[in-house]
Parts: sequence; structure tokens; C-alpha cells
Amino acid sequence: MSRSEKGFLVGAILAVLVLLVGGGLVVGGVIGPRQSQGTSAEIQDGEPAAPSAAQTAADAAPTPAASQKPADAVDSAWVRATEASTGIPGRALRAYAAAAAKVDREQRECGLSWNTVAAIGQIESNHGREGGAHITADGTTSKPIVGVALDGVNVKNIPDTDNGKLDGDKEHDRAVGPMQFIPQSWRQFGRDGSGDGKADPHNIDDAALTAAGYLCASGEVSSAAGWDRAIRSYNDSDVYVRDVLAAANSIAARAGRS
Repeated sequence: MSRSEKGFLVGAILAVLVLLVGGGLVVGGVIGPRQSQGTSAEIQDGEPAAPSAAQTAADAAPTPAASQKPADAVDSAWVRATEASTGIPGRALRAYAAAAAKVDREQRECGLSWNTVAAIGQIESNHGREGGAHITADGTTSKPIVGVALDGVNVKNIPDTDNGKLDGDKEHDRAVGPMQFIPQSWRQFGRDGSGDGKADPHNIDDAALTAAGYLCASGEVSSAAGWDRAIRSYNDSDVYVRDVLAAANSIAARAGRS
């Protein structure tokens, strides 16, 4: 969330994304991602197709018991198969799917798909693997993932807002965690996705849920224009939008082969 450029034409390729992979449904009492919602062959003249009726299945997704972490409710068989086909660590997949499913239940009209959340995670930190880090069993990165100082040199100039509490920098803010939130954004939008009672930007469950909620705060993402607007709210950059689009489509295509 630290780059900034302006302007991006939304064309047919962006419309493809809104059809790809949806949130969650009940599979044996756990949450599992829905089937693909369509293919590029269904898109004509750059117009986004309406979400399929499969989206209604997310309403039936159960609320995990208080003793169960939301990520643990994601179907393990799906996680294993999708990890093998996409190369995304299973622990990150659980967080992305759980986050999209929860936001889908809360904001039915948003239409956010798990592969969009995963694409953000890929671009921001390679799914928590930036700088040799990895996501541990509890969802926290093995070491902090901290971005460059936002000091105005080829980046935005954002003076420190948290006295270095989250990013360790008392002069300028830095993006932190697997989803790369700056402190002021985390303070406003940070959520507890792991169920431990606290919001930690270095925890993939918390960061993924926060990212999902942040994207949906801009409105629906099931149309090409809505999706573009949501990604730009995260990082208003032409390159960033293109990178996330490519990643989301690639993830969906590979997941569809699992």
C-alpha cells in the first residue's frame, strides 16, 4: 500500500476476474471455496457478467465455534489440493479463504473472491515469504515483514503516526505484515481474524480479514469498475492493478486444475 500512480482503463481482461473464484460453502461442516464462477469465454464487449447463483451458498457457511480458529474451518482437502496446484502455502490459503467467506457473510453485496485476497498477498509479500520469512502455524510471520521508509524518496512521504510501535520507525511510517498495511490504515481498519482477541498486522488471519474488509469498504467488487476501484483503494497504481489482476487470474486458473 505504498506505491502511487494514476489512471487505468478497465477493459475486457479486468471483467474476467469478477467471474473467477468465489467465497465459501459448507463441505462436511467446514468452509471450502466455491467453484469457478465462469470463464473469459463468457465475457463479451468488456462487460462484466453478473455473479452466478453459486454465490448464495456462502450464506450457509457456519460461524466457527469460539474454540475454533476461523482458518481451521476451511476444508483441509481443498487446502492440500490448492496448495499443490498454486504453490501458495496452505496456512496462507486458509487465511485467504476464511477472510473472503467472513466478509461475504457480512457484506453480501461486495462479491469479493478469495483469489483476489490471495493475489494481494502474493504481490505484497509472496504470501508471507518476503525476506526469507514464513507463516508459522499460528498465522504469525516468523519475522516481521517491514517495507521501506515512506520518506518521500520515490514513495509517498508519510511521517510517523505510531511512534514506531508497529514498524519500528519513529520518523516515517512503513508498511508492515504479509498484507503490507501502513500503521494509520491498520489503526482504522485492523481486525482480529484469528479469534485470539487482538488485531496483529503480522498475523496472516488478521491481515487477510482486514484486507478483505478494506477492499469491500469501497463498495461492490463484482463489476470491472468496482474491482478496479477496490484495488486502487489499496494501492492507486496502474502497475499494481495490473499485477494484482494477473496474479488473481493465474491463481484462479491454477486452483481450477486442482
